[in-house]
Amino acid sequence: MMLIMSKIKFRVPGIGLYVIHRAVKPALYVTLLCLSMTKMSSAQPGDVVAAIRGTIPFIDSAYRAFAVEHHSPGLAYALVYRGQLLHAGTFGYTDVEQQVPVTEKSVFRIASMTKSFVAAAILQLRDAGKLRLDDPVEQYIPAFKQQPVPTDDAPAITIRHLLTHTSGMPEDDPWGDRLLDMDAETFYGLMKEGFSFSNTPGATYEYSNTPYALLGEIIRNVTGQPFDAYIDQHILRPLGMNDTYWEYTQVPEALLAKGYRWLRGAHVRETMVGHGVYGAMGGMLTTLGDFAKYMALHQQAWPARNGADVQPLKRSSLREMQAPWVFNTLAEYNGSLTSFAYGYALRWTRDAAQVTTVGHTGGLPGFGSNWMMLPDYDIGLVCFSNITYAPAAAINTYLATEIVRRAALTPRKNPVSPVLERRKQQLLQFLPAWEHAENSTAFSVNFFQDNPIDVLRETSKTVFDAAGAIVQVREFIPENNLRGTFIIECAKRNVEVFFSLSPEPTPRIQQFSLKVID
Repeated sequence: MMLIMSKIKFRVPGIGLYVIHRAVKPALYVTLLCLSMTKMSSAQPGDVVAAIRGTIPFIDSAYRAFAVEHHSPGLAYALVYRGQLLHAGTFGYTDVEQQVPVTEKSVFRIASMTKSFVAAAILQLRDAGKLRLDDPVEQYIPAFKQQPVPTDDAPAITIRHLLTHTSGMPEDDPWGDRLLDMDAETFYGLMKEGFSFSNTPGATYEYSNTPYALLGEIIRNVTGQPFDAYIDQHILRPLGMNDTYWEYTQVPEALLAKGYRWLRGAHVRETMVGHGVYGAMGGMLTTLGDFAKYMALHQQAWPARNGADVQPLKRSSLREMQAPWVFNTLAEYNGSLTSFAYGYALRWTRDAAQVTTVGHTGGLPGFGSNWMMLPDYDIGLVCFSNITYAPAAAINTYLATEIVRRAALTPRKNPVSPVLERRKQQLLQFLPAWEHAENSTAFSVNFFQDNPIDVLRETSKTVFDAAGAIVQVREFIPENNLRGTFIIECAKRNVEVFFSLSPEPTPRIQQFSLKVID
């Protein structure tokens, strides 16, 4: 149930026309056509929360405009920062006929946003030693043996293939979106006859819903519990997600968002589908408050650190879910070439400015949703709507960018490791003349072979002659524990210094460069 649109438009007050174009299926790229722009002011460094809160009126206005543009009867949305629900907003109706307003307690079907809960359950079982991701599916579902794959050199289909949409199964949104309530007998009947495959397993990425129905059956066969019961007990309840459901008939009628389609200028009610095997790929129903708790779980996985781990899933496993396991495409996205990839039930993007997003879209007849977080900025957005296939990813993508810009947010800084700081201080002792540097233990065995001392002296003299006398040295900006840069402020210009350390037990400087910057 991946949203694929050829062109999506909506107008944002004070900004203009926002257009989404399809690039290479299934990725999207966005172009913002600014008809008018307001001047942004920089946020105070010590008041990030206040700066983010300052964007809320704009956020509310943009979501409202989006709902009107796409004829969504109702909309619910939330902003989460560092695991805290900073703002939630609602618009319109959960029930058009009865004019029931959307509230923060309204329960929406979230479609394929369900998938990451199934993936989390699989990783939880992996962490407990009950399965391995590279085990063949038939080890846990014997009926899956001898599927009619396209070529006889295909590998065995594994759990990892199912997680990453590389099983060779076809994109099946139109078919699968109407079959959430398929029972196990029917599903196993299809399996016995043999599924149709569009690709050789392991050869390429193609988004498909059936693999997640299979993952649900693996959970059942490993634990002895239906997948929904297992997820309830081991993920939802530990997170306090007590207003989350699998069967729409269990939701209090006054809280249930009904789904609609816009047809011939009017809202037409979509029939709600019950829960079944395909519920593992898109059947969950939840509230803003509950889903914010799940977003908070994913946010607190960063940065990697020492200290007690979290429940119900380890930080390392959460980061594993979010990682770009399978490349999808490279496309123009908001004026920048952007890589698109898929993790374990989470979509990953990174643009040329190194801004990373993680999240997932959900779409069913009657509903459209998306959640998205920027791990390096600690912000996340979620949007639920009750109109068929509403392009919620479009508005979330746009607003995430705008929040960063308007609140003047900067990426989370990596801590400077002690060895980096120590090597920095040692390096400064030798700049710019490099006197007696060859005798220092700060450098790895290759360093002076790659950088002859006379060349180092000549290069440094040229750089510092252009920059002038050293005035002060700024703090280190690490890329990781073993590499990074710092700036030396000089009388005329500044000098950027880069170095990286070797993988030895005692890391030493293996690579070095410096350049004059403005």
